[in-house]
Amino acid sequence: MLDPNPQNGQKKLLLVLGAMLAITVIIGIVATVASP
Repeated sequence: MLDPNPQNGQKKLLLVLGAMLAITVIIGIVATVASP
């Protein structure tokens, strides 16, 4: 099961991982700001 366009798949994977990391960072910032 070879991907005909592995570069595109890798880019998509990096984009998903980047989005997850960004969401985690944003949640952390919001929690820090919201905490008294």
